[in-house]
Amino acid sequence: MWNLIKKNYMFTNKSHPQRGIMSTILGILSDGAIGLAVFSAFKAGGQTSMRLASSVLLAFIFALVGLVLGILSRLERDRFYFFPNVGILLNSLAVIVVAFILYIGVFGI
Repeated sequence: MWNLIKKNYMFTNKSHPQRGIMSTILGILSDGAIGLAVFSAFKAGGQTSMRLASSVLLAFIFALVGLVLGILSRLERDRFYFFPNVGILLNSLAVIVVAFILYIGVFGI
């Protein structure tokens, strides 16, 4: 009887790393801030202000910190890797978008 019940449950000591959760949160904040800044610049006809530029810079810094936290938490053993993987994905997306914005600003298309 006990073997039948035990097969339905997974017993583990694994947990979600706090750095991975923080990486995901920073990725969400970074992507949201960059998205709002791009939308605001689009609504203003392509004209940006120092506020938008500073918010994108701060989001870029958050994304770099989140990327480092995600990589460090991914290297831990005996942990769940959902939040570190999502954090790495979101923060990489934010870094790539900022790099693309800077590329367009410098070289134009």
